[in-house]
Amino acid sequence: MIKQILDSKSENPNRALWEKGDFTEIAALMRQSGEVLVADLKIPSYFQVLDLGSGDGTTAIPIARTGAEVTGIDIAKNLVEAGNQRATEEGLTNLKFQEGDACNLQEVRDHSFDLTLSVFGAMFAPKPYDVASEMVRVTKPGGRIVMGNWIPNDPTSFVSQLFRISASFSPPPPEGFISPMTWGMKANVIDYFAKAGVKEGKISMLKDTYSFISQNKSPEDLIELLRKFYGPTMNAFEAAEKNDRVDELRTRFVELANQQNLNYNKGIYIPATFLRVIVHL
Repeated sequence: MIKQILDSKSENPNRALWEKGDFTEIAALMRQSGEVLVADLKIPSYFQVLDLGSGDGTTAIPIARTGAEVTGIDIAKNLVEAGNQRATEEGLTNLKFQEGDACNLQEVRDHSFDLTLSVFGAMFAPKPYDVASEMVRVTKPGGRIVMGNWIPNDPTSFVSQLFRISASFSPPPPEGFISPMTWGMKANVIDYFAKAGVKEGKISMLKDTYSFISQNKSPEDLIELLRKFYGPTMNAFEAAEKNDRVDELRTRFVELANQQNLNYNKGIYIPATFLRVIVHL
């Protein structure tokens, strides 16, 4: 179905961002919600599925366990390698991860997949109109596109608030930058897919919850993981360090994590609201 995807280093600046840390350390706290989301999608075992911005397989691996044929595509080489390692360890011969750019899936044939899924992945690609067009192109007529996107400034979303705080410590984005958070706004989603030829009536959206869960880590531990391994917050800490504001940023993050943590006795249970987008082709 898919030939080797051409190198996109020069085309998508996000590669450096997502290879900067090690998102597998954060994804470990997201596994349970990934499994819940996949179960809710009720994916038939005969489906061909694309997981776009797949990371190391938080949703791709539970999909492959259903028997569906799954391709995970991610911009970061280290996450592709980690995903293939996880698939090998589980004996999932129906799952393959490979590098690719959500803005330009150049070697993916038209109408290849029954389901194209992207959970907090493709939203970070720098060209949203191209992303929507590519997802529509590679999905079969009658198929579905499902996205999970963070909602900007949502007070019930830990990640959205994390980004809001990060922005207040970071320099302005470069000219022409389109925030990934635009994917969490209904009007933008409709606009992006309209340009790809999808009528508004084919698009539905609802608020959902994705949780960060750990029985043996504290909110303070979570912030330390984000500081060491998550590209966007690594950048925020680097910017804060230049202005001697690291302690202030860390305090803001820890306060946020403690406020939103629902596991009051021990560990982490932090829900984060997101926008689930369903497109029927």
